[in-house]
Amino acid sequence: MYKRALTVLLTAHLLFLAGFLCLGQMEEIQRNLQIKVPVAADSESRMIGIASRTSSGQRVVDCNELQRNSRYHLDMAELEVLLKIVEAEAGCEDEEGKLLVANVILNRLNSDKFPDSVSEIVFQQENGITQFSPVSDGSYDRVQISEETVRAVGRALDGEDISEGALYFAARDYADSKRMRWFDEKLTLLFRHGGHEFFKE
Repeated sequence: MYKRALTVLLTAHLLFLAGFLCLGQMEEIQRNLQIKVPVAADSESRMIGIASRTSSGQRVVDCNELQRNSRYHLDMAELEVLLKIVEAEAGCEDEEGKLLVANVILNRLNSDKFPDSVSEIVFQQENGITQFSPVSDGSYDRVQISEETVRAVGRALDGEDISEGALYFAARDYADSKRMRWFDEKLTLLFRHGGHEFFKE
């Protein structure tokens, strides 16, 4: 499922940048991409590119290079981590709620106070405590990435940021009271959206 979602993200990303898609632009987009996306043989490929089959029966879409005007350039492994953490943290939120979670991850990526890759940010631990509860409870590994999450992450990667610079978020209804006390005492609440509260230092 996540492979299909990755394919949809890349397509949505291109559509967002191009504004419209016609047959005359497909060749140009194909030349501007560079990524190999395995797609399940029984699923419909939404990726623009040259498809071939591997010995395992999977279709592999081979393209040239990622769109250069995207603000962020993540490889497939990093993109998968971002999609999964957004789905795990905000799967029940609306698209803006998902966009906000992606914004926080990318804000951390841009901050000197956090690690230098999406993976390091998502799996970061301090004193044995993970930064994101889906990593510690295992739900991160079980998510099925939705098309809405793919769209939200695509918007974030294109530079759309509605987070007001938030570096933290928490779901007060589900968070440990001691951890929420740290949020309340050490951070500044910016706003609430859906089930999350967003904070800055």
